[in-house]
Amino acid sequence: MKTVIIIPARYASSRYPGKPLVTLDQGDGTRKSLIQMTWEAAQGIMGVDGVYVATDDDRIGAASAGFGAEVLMTSDTCRNGTERVAEAAAQVKADVYVNLQGDAPLTPPWFLDALIAAMKDGADMATPVLRCDAQTYANFVEDRRAGRVGGTTAVFDGAWNALYFSKEVIPFLPPKSQDTPPVYHHVGVYAYTPSALRAYMAWEEGPLERLEGLEQLRFLENGHKVRCVEVDGRGRVFWELNNPEDVPRIEAVLRGDA
Repeated sequence: MKTVIIIPARYASSRYPGKPLVTLDQGDGTRKSLIQMTWEAAQGIMGVDGVYVATDDDRIGAASAGFGAEVLMTSDTCRNGTERVAEAAAQVKADVYVNLQGDAPLTPPWFLDALIAAMKDGADMATPVLRCDAQTYANFVEDRRAGRVGGTTAVFDGAWNALYFSKEVIPFLPPKSQDTPPVYHHVGVYAYTPSALRAYMAWEEGPLERLEGLEQLRFLENGHKVRCVEVDGRGRVFWELNNPEDVPRIEAVLRGDA
């Protein structure tokens, strides 16, 4: 089963323009761009037949080629990462396409290992979910109180098929709850078969996708199953870079790792 990782990256982010090229302190006196960190993280995934950066921006393309990445140029009409991966898939044939978004350099390799295993088990489209620890839950709540759009949460049925994804914190928890809240952080990584990508591109953007700004909701709005794959953080902090305020959070983790 040929599996490739595609890292979609765009410059014109509404919340954080130029985000893929933002550099972060690695904790050892060096700085690396977000896109390079994500590409390097992808290199550690076993059983992958190729890693590509897909972009419509010459600046991102040049920077990526500069640190050794293979670059796939796509159109500037892509509205989200899944559409960009679908365009890139026309240039690279595979059985499974993994969408590793360029704002999640802290994604542990075993998250992707679990995702690829789910695809080998017959899933048509899958995405990881991670049960929040107390600190991550507090970060979610802090972002919402400050009016920031932070990470995404997910709820699913007993068979681990997604029911909904939201940038709100779901399910609702009373103020006094258990130390480890039953809230699942959606990890913004996806895996698809070619047929799932073709179906996605044939559907129109739905109202929920448009309101939440979450590309995976297009699958749910069209009755397509999305397999949620539970992953274990193994004590490692996971957080995406969604807003400028997330930079010090991630740099603190990098300094701690160093």
